[in-house]
Amino acid sequence: MKNNTFCIIMAGGLGSRFWPLSTSQTPKQFLDIFGTGKSLLQQTFERFEPICPIDNFIIVTTVAYKDMVIEQIPQISPDQVLAEPLRRNTAPCIAFANTHIKLINPDANIIVTPADHLILNEQEFRNNIEKGLDFISTKDALLTLGIKPSRPETGYGYIQIGKEISDKKRFRKVKTFTEKPNLEMAKILFESGEFFWNSGIFLWSLKSIEKAFKTNLKEIATPFEEYSSHVGTIHEKKALKEAYIECKNISIDYGLMEKANNVYVKMVNFGWSDLGTWSSLHEHADTNEQNNAVIKGDVLTYETNNCVIHLPSDKKGIIQGLDNYIVVESEKALLICPRNNEQQIRQFTTDLKSEFGSD
Repeated sequence: MKNNTFCIIMAGGLGSRFWPLSTSQTPKQFLDIFGTGKSLLQQTFERFEPICPIDNFIIVTTVAYKDMVIEQIPQISPDQVLAEPLRRNTAPCIAFANTHIKLINPDANIIVTPADHLILNEQEFRNNIEKGLDFISTKDALLTLGIKPSRPETGYGYIQIGKEISDKKRFRKVKTFTEKPNLEMAKILFESGEFFWNSGIFLWSLKSIEKAFKTNLKEIATPFEEYSSHVGTIHEKKALKEAYIECKNISIDYGLMEKANNVYVKMVNFGWSDLGTWSSLHEHADTNEQNNAVIKGDVLTYETNNCVIHLPSDKKGIIQGLDNYIVVESEKALLICPRNNEQQIRQFTTDLKSEFGSD
Protein backbone atom coordinates (compact mmCIF):
# COMPACT_ATOMS: atom_id res chain seq x y z
CA MET A 1 0.00 0.00 0.00
CA LYS A 2 2.93 2.35 0.65
CA ASN A 3 3.62 2.87 -3.07
CA ASN A 4 0.01 4.08 -3.44
CA THR A 5 0.39 6.60 -0.61
CA PHE A 6 0.78 10.24 -1.60
CA CYS A 7 1.24 13.25 0.68
CA ILE A 8 0.07 16.74 -0.25
CA ILE A 9 1.74 19.46 1.86
CA MET A 10 0.01 22.83 1.63
CA ALA A 11 2.72 25.49 2.02
CA GLY A 12 1.31 28.65 0.49
CA GLY A 13 -0.07 30.48 3.53
CA LEU A 14 1.03 33.87 4.81
CA GLY A 15 0.98 33.10 8.55
CA SER A 16 0.18 36.74 9.28
CA ARG A 17 -0.78 36.12 12.92
CA PHE A 18 2.87 35.22 13.58
CA TRP A 19 4.01 38.71 12.63
CA PRO A 20 6.60 40.19 12.96
CA LEU A 21 8.61 36.97 12.47
CA SER A 22 6.31 35.77 9.70
CA THR A 23 6.06 38.21 6.78
CA SER A 24 4.87 38.01 3.19
CA GLN A 25 8.52 37.56 2.15
CA THR A 26 9.17 34.70 4.61
CA PRO A 27 5.97 33.12 6.00
CA LYS A 28 6.04 31.03 9.17
CA GLN A 29 6.22 27.63 7.41
CA PHE A 30 9.75 28.56 6.28
CA LEU A 31 10.89 29.68 9.74
CA ASP A 32 12.64 27.81 12.53
CA ILE A 33 10.18 28.95 15.20
CA PHE A 34 11.53 26.77 18.03
CA GLY A 35 15.24 27.09 17.29
CA THR A 36 15.58 23.40 16.32
CA GLY A 37 17.61 24.08 13.17
CA LYS A 38 14.68 23.07 10.95
CA SER A 39 11.76 25.04 9.58
CA LEU A 40 8.17 23.96 10.16
CA LEU A 41 8.01 22.83 6.50
CA GLN A 42 11.12 20.70 6.91
CA GLN A 43 9.72 19.13 10.08
CA THR A 44 6.44 18.36 8.29
CA PHE A 45 8.24 16.70 5.39
CA GLU A 46 10.38 14.56 7.73
CA ARG A 47 7.27 13.59 9.72
CA PHE A 48 5.77 11.86 6.68
CA GLU A 49 8.96 10.38 5.18
CA PRO A 50 8.54 7.01 6.96
CA ILE A 51 4.98 6.74 5.58
CA CYS A 52 5.20 8.13 2.06
CA PRO A 53 7.81 7.45 -0.67
CA ILE A 54 9.81 10.60 -1.48
CA ASP A 55 8.64 10.48 -5.11
CA ASN A 56 5.02 10.65 -3.89
CA PHE A 57 5.24 14.00 -2.11
CA ILE A 58 3.46 16.98 -3.66
CA ILE A 59 4.12 20.39 -2.10
CA VAL A 60 1.72 23.13 -3.16
CA THR A 61 2.82 26.71 -2.64
CA THR A 62 2.59 30.04 -4.44
CA VAL A 63 4.81 31.17 -7.30
CA ALA A 64 6.65 33.54 -4.92
CA TYR A 65 7.67 30.71 -2.57
CA LYS A 66 8.51 27.88 -5.00
CA ASP A 67 12.26 28.49 -4.92
CA MET A 68 12.17 28.64 -1.11
CA VAL A 69 10.45 25.23 -0.98
CA ILE A 70 13.00 23.71 -3.38
CA GLU A 71 15.84 25.14 -1.29
CA GLN A 72 14.44 23.79 2.00
CA ILE A 73 13.38 20.36 0.67
CA PRO A 74 16.17 19.36 -1.76
CA GLN A 75 15.20 15.66 -1.44
CA ILE A 76 12.33 16.09 -3.90
CA SER A 77 12.26 17.00 -7.57
CA PRO A 78 11.27 20.57 -8.51
CA ASP A 79 8.43 18.96 -10.51
CA GLN A 80 6.91 17.89 -7.18
CA VAL A 81 6.54 21.53 -6.13
CA LEU A 82 3.36 22.96 -7.61
CA ALA A 83 3.08 26.74 -7.74
CA GLU A 84 -0.36 28.35 -7.53
CA PRO A 85 -0.67 31.48 -9.70
CA LEU A 86 -3.30 32.97 -7.34
CA ARG A 87 -4.38 32.40 -3.73
CA ARG A 88 -7.73 30.63 -3.73
CA ASN A 89 -7.77 28.81 -0.35
CA THR A 90 -7.47 25.06 0.27
CA ALA A 91 -10.11 23.56 -2.05
CA PRO A 92 -8.46 24.69 -5.32
CA CYS A 93 -5.06 23.87 -3.81
CA ILE A 94 -6.13 20.25 -3.24
CA ALA A 95 -7.82 19.99 -6.65
CA PHE A 96 -4.57 21.21 -8.26
CA ALA A 97 -2.53 18.52 -6.48
CA ASN A 98 -5.13 15.83 -7.26
CA THR A 99 -4.80 16.61 -10.96
CA HIS A 100 -1.09 15.78 -10.90
CA ILE A 101 -1.47 12.73 -8.67
CA LYS A 102 -4.08 11.25 -11.02
CA LEU A 103 -1.61 11.44 -13.90
CA ILE A 104 0.88 9.42 -11.81
CA ASN A 105 -1.36 6.94 -9.95
CA PRO A 106 -5.18 6.89 -10.29
CA ASP A 107 -5.33 4.41 -7.37
CA ALA A 108 -3.60 6.76 -4.95
CA ASN A 109 -4.46 7.11 -1.27
CA ILE A 110 -3.78 10.67 -0.17
CA ILE A 111 -2.77 12.46 3.03
CA VAL A 112 -3.34 16.24 3.04
CA THR A 113 -1.53 18.32 5.64
CA PRO A 114 -0.66 21.97 6.29
CA ALA A 115 3.06 22.76 6.40
CA ASP A 116 3.08 24.53 9.76
CA HIS A 117 1.68 22.22 12.43
CA LEU A 118 3.38 21.08 15.60
CA ILE A 119 3.26 17.39 16.53
CA LEU A 120 4.81 16.40 19.86
CA ASN A 121 4.42 12.61 19.69
CA GLU A 122 5.67 11.72 16.22
CA GLN A 123 5.35 7.95 16.62
CA GLU A 124 1.76 8.13 17.85
CA PHE A 125 1.02 10.48 14.99
CA ARG A 126 2.38 8.03 12.42
CA ASN A 127 0.45 5.17 14.02
CA ASN A 128 -2.78 7.13 13.60
CA ILE A 129 -1.98 8.08 10.00
CA GLU A 130 -1.31 4.45 9.11
CA LYS A 131 -4.61 3.36 10.70
CA GLY A 132 -6.35 6.13 8.80
CA LEU A 133 -4.80 4.96 5.52
CA ASP A 134 -6.04 1.42 6.21
CA PHE A 135 -9.52 2.83 6.80
CA ILE A 136 -9.79 4.93 3.63
CA SER A 137 -8.15 2.31 1.39
CA THR A 138 -11.18 0.03 1.73
CA LYS A 139 -13.99 2.56 2.19
CA ASP A 140 -15.45 5.45 0.20
CA ALA A 141 -14.68 7.88 2.99
CA LEU A 142 -13.33 11.37 3.61
CA LEU A 143 -11.44 11.19 6.89
CA THR A 144 -10.30 14.00 9.14
CA LEU A 145 -8.38 13.80 12.41
CA GLY A 146 -10.14 15.26 15.45
CA ILE A 147 -8.22 16.58 18.46
CA LYS A 148 -9.76 16.43 21.93
CA PRO A 149 -9.97 20.08 23.05
CA SER A 150 -8.07 21.15 26.14
CA ARG A 151 -9.78 24.55 26.44
CA PRO A 152 -12.50 26.70 24.84
CA GLU A 153 -10.57 27.85 21.75
CA THR A 154 -11.86 30.46 19.32
CA GLY A 155 -9.07 29.98 16.78
CA TYR A 156 -10.02 26.45 15.66
CA GLY A 157 -12.94 24.91 13.83
CA TYR A 158 -14.86 22.12 15.61
CA ILE A 159 -16.21 18.70 14.57
CA GLN A 160 -19.24 17.16 16.25
CA ILE A 161 -18.78 13.41 16.53
CA GLY A 162 -21.56 11.03 15.67
CA LYS A 163 -22.13 7.30 15.91
CA GLU A 164 -19.10 5.04 16.35
CA ILE A 165 -18.50 2.56 13.55
CA SER A 166 -18.77 -0.83 15.23
CA ASP A 167 -15.94 -2.49 13.33
CA LYS A 168 -13.55 0.47 13.38
CA LYS A 169 -12.63 1.63 16.87
CA ARG A 170 -12.29 5.39 17.33
CA PHE A 171 -13.64 6.15 13.85
CA ARG A 172 -16.94 8.03 13.91
CA LYS A 173 -19.27 9.56 11.39
CA VAL A 174 -19.16 13.36 11.49
CA LYS A 175 -22.42 15.01 12.53
CA THR A 176 -21.58 18.65 11.95
CA PHE A 177 -18.72 21.06 11.36
CA THR A 178 -18.64 24.38 13.20
CA GLU A 179 -16.56 27.31 12.01
CA LYS A 180 -14.34 29.19 14.47
CA PRO A 181 -16.75 30.15 17.27
CA ASN A 182 -16.87 33.15 19.57
CA LEU A 183 -15.77 32.57 23.17
CA GLU A 184 -19.28 31.95 24.52
CA MET A 185 -19.99 29.30 21.88
CA ALA A 186 -16.51 27.78 22.31
CA LYS A 187 -17.28 27.22 26.01
CA ILE A 188 -20.53 25.43 25.11
CA LEU A 189 -18.79 23.20 22.56
CA PHE A 190 -15.96 22.42 24.95
CA GLU A 191 -18.26 21.48 27.84
CA SER A 192 -20.54 19.31 25.69
CA GLY A 193 -17.89 16.61 25.17
CA GLU A 194 -19.26 16.00 21.66
CA PHE A 195 -16.96 18.38 19.79
CA PHE A 196 -13.34 17.94 18.75
CA TRP A 197 -10.95 20.42 17.17
CA ASN A 198 -10.63 20.10 13.42
CA SER A 199 -6.93 19.42 12.81
CA GLY A 200 -7.05 20.24 9.10
CA ILE A 201 -5.29 16.94 8.32
CA PHE A 202 -7.26 14.78 5.88
CA LEU A 203 -7.02 11.28 4.38
CA TRP A 204 -8.93 9.89 1.40
CA SER A 205 -8.51 7.93 -1.79
CA LEU A 206 -8.13 9.89 -4.99
CA LYS A 207 -11.32 8.27 -6.28
CA SER A 208 -13.30 9.35 -3.20
CA ILE A 209 -12.09 12.95 -3.22
CA GLU A 210 -12.64 13.31 -6.98
CA LYS A 211 -16.18 12.00 -6.58
CA ALA A 212 -16.77 14.48 -3.73
CA PHE A 213 -15.49 17.41 -5.83
CA LYS A 214 -17.74 16.47 -8.75
CA THR A 215 -20.75 16.18 -6.42
CA ASN A 216 -20.22 19.16 -4.12
CA LEU A 217 -17.73 21.50 -5.82
CA LYS A 218 -18.31 21.08 -9.53
CA GLU A 219 -17.32 24.72 -10.04
CA ILE A 220 -13.78 23.72 -8.98
CA ALA A 221 -13.71 20.19 -10.42
CA THR A 222 -14.59 21.37 -13.95
CA PRO A 223 -11.79 23.97 -14.40
CA PHE A 224 -9.19 21.46 -13.23
CA GLU A 225 -10.50 18.78 -15.58
CA GLU A 226 -9.87 21.26 -18.38
CA TYR A 227 -6.44 22.11 -16.96
CA SER A 228 -5.54 18.41 -16.81
CA SER A 229 -5.71 18.10 -20.59
CA HIS A 230 -2.97 20.74 -20.92
CA VAL A 231 -0.48 19.39 -18.34
CA GLY A 232 2.88 18.77 -19.99
CA THR A 233 2.12 21.04 -22.95
CA ILE A 234 3.20 24.58 -23.81
CA HIS A 235 -0.27 25.73 -22.73
CA GLU A 236 -0.04 24.36 -19.17
CA LYS A 237 0.82 27.61 -17.40
CA LYS A 238 -1.92 29.56 -19.19
CA ALA A 239 -4.49 26.81 -18.54
CA LEU A 240 -3.56 26.74 -14.86
CA LYS A 241 -4.06 30.48 -14.45
CA GLU A 242 -7.41 30.26 -16.23
CA ALA A 243 -8.48 27.47 -13.86
CA TYR A 244 -7.56 29.55 -10.82
CA ILE A 245 -9.31 32.64 -12.15
CA GLU A 246 -12.46 30.56 -12.63
CA CYS A 247 -12.29 28.99 -9.14
CA LYS A 248 -13.85 30.74 -6.18
CA ASN A 249 -11.91 31.29 -2.99
CA ILE A 250 -13.17 28.53 -0.70
CA SER A 251 -11.77 26.15 1.91
CA ILE A 252 -12.04 22.38 1.61
CA ASP A 253 -13.90 22.35 4.96
CA TYR A 254 -16.61 24.81 3.98
CA GLY A 255 -16.86 23.89 0.32
CA LEU A 256 -16.81 20.12 0.56
CA MET A 257 -16.44 18.49 4.00
CA GLU A 258 -19.52 20.24 5.42
CA LYS A 259 -21.63 19.04 2.47
CA ALA A 260 -20.47 15.46 1.83
CA ASN A 261 -22.33 12.56 3.46
CA ASN A 262 -19.33 10.23 3.79
CA VAL A 263 -17.18 12.26 6.19
CA TYR A 264 -15.61 10.48 9.14
CA VAL A 265 -13.37 11.53 12.01
CA LYS A 266 -10.68 9.63 13.86
CA MET A 267 -10.24 10.91 17.39
CA VAL A 268 -6.54 11.27 18.16
CA ASN A 269 -4.18 12.51 20.84
CA PHE A 270 -0.59 13.07 19.77
CA GLY A 271 0.20 16.57 21.03
CA TRP A 272 -1.09 18.74 18.19
CA SER A 273 -1.16 22.47 17.53
CA ASP A 274 -1.65 24.34 14.29
CA LEU A 275 0.66 27.07 15.64
CA GLY A 276 -1.80 29.65 14.39
CA THR A 277 -1.05 32.17 17.11
CA TRP A 278 1.63 33.19 19.58
CA SER A 279 -0.49 31.81 22.43
CA SER A 280 -0.56 28.38 20.78
CA LEU A 281 3.23 28.53 20.85
CA HIS A 282 3.13 29.41 24.56
CA GLU A 283 1.09 26.28 25.22
CA HIS A 284 3.84 23.99 23.94
CA ALA A 285 7.00 25.89 24.85
CA ASP A 286 9.00 25.61 28.06
CA THR A 287 7.95 28.19 30.63
CA ASN A 288 9.63 29.61 33.73
CA GLU A 289 8.22 29.97 37.26
CA GLN A 290 6.18 33.00 36.17
CA ASN A 291 4.70 31.04 33.23
CA ASN A 292 6.64 33.13 30.73
CA ALA A 293 7.70 31.38 27.53
CA VAL A 294 10.99 32.94 26.45
CA ILE A 295 11.33 31.35 23.03
CA LYS A 296 14.50 33.16 22.02
CA GLY A 297 16.82 35.84 23.34
CA ASP A 298 18.55 36.52 26.67
CA VAL A 299 15.74 37.97 28.76
CA LEU A 300 15.26 38.87 32.40
CA THR A 301 11.68 39.38 33.62
CA TYR A 302 10.47 41.24 36.71
CA GLU A 303 6.84 41.24 37.91
CA THR A 304 6.04 39.74 34.52
CA ASN A 305 3.78 36.71 34.08
CA ASN A 306 2.12 34.55 31.39
CA CYS A 307 3.96 36.22 28.52
CA VAL A 308 5.36 35.01 25.20
CA ILE A 309 8.74 36.57 24.48
CA HIS A 310 10.80 36.18 21.31
CA LEU A 311 13.82 38.40 20.68
CA PRO A 312 16.65 38.03 18.17
CA SER A 313 19.28 35.57 19.39
CA ASP A 314 21.89 38.33 19.78
CA LYS A 315 19.50 40.60 21.69
CA LYS A 316 19.30 41.03 25.47
CA GLY A 317 16.13 42.25 27.12
CA ILE A 318 14.60 43.30 30.41
CA ILE A 319 10.82 43.24 30.77
CA GLN A 320 8.98 44.49 33.84
CA GLY A 321 5.34 44.75 34.81
CA LEU A 322 3.58 42.86 32.02
CA ASP A 323 0.92 40.21 32.45
CA ASN A 324 -0.40 38.05 29.60
CA TYR A 325 1.43 39.89 26.81
CA ILE A 326 3.16 39.02 23.55
CA VAL A 327 6.57 40.65 23.06
CA VAL A 328 8.24 39.81 19.75
CA GLU A 329 11.04 41.62 17.97
CA SER A 330 12.41 40.85 14.52
CA GLU A 331 15.17 42.60 12.61
CA LYS A 332 12.71 45.17 11.27
CA ALA A 333 9.73 45.31 13.61
CA LEU A 334 8.49 45.09 17.20
CA LEU A 335 5.16 43.76 18.50
CA ILE A 336 3.85 44.31 22.03
CA CYS A 337 0.20 43.42 22.55
CA PRO A 338 -2.06 41.60 25.05
CA ARG A 339 -2.43 37.89 24.32
CA ASN A 340 -6.19 38.34 24.51
CA ASN A 341 -5.99 40.59 21.43
CA GLU A 342 -3.79 38.36 19.28
CA GLN A 343 -6.62 37.58 16.84
CA GLN A 344 -6.26 41.24 15.80
CA ILE A 345 -2.62 40.86 14.70
CA ARG A 346 -3.71 40.24 11.10
CA GLN A 347 -5.58 43.56 11.16
CA PHE A 348 -2.59 45.27 12.83
CA THR A 349 -0.33 44.20 9.95
CA THR A 350 -2.89 45.44 7.40
CA ASP A 351 -2.98 48.81 9.15
CA LEU A 352 0.82 48.93 9.30
CA LYS A 353 1.12 48.22 5.58
CA SER A 354 -1.49 50.86 4.79
CA GLU A 355 0.30 53.44 6.93
CA PHE A 356 3.95 52.66 6.14
CA GLY A 357 3.83 50.54 2.99
CA SER A 358 5.52 47.38 4.27
CA ASP A 359 5.01 44.46 6.64
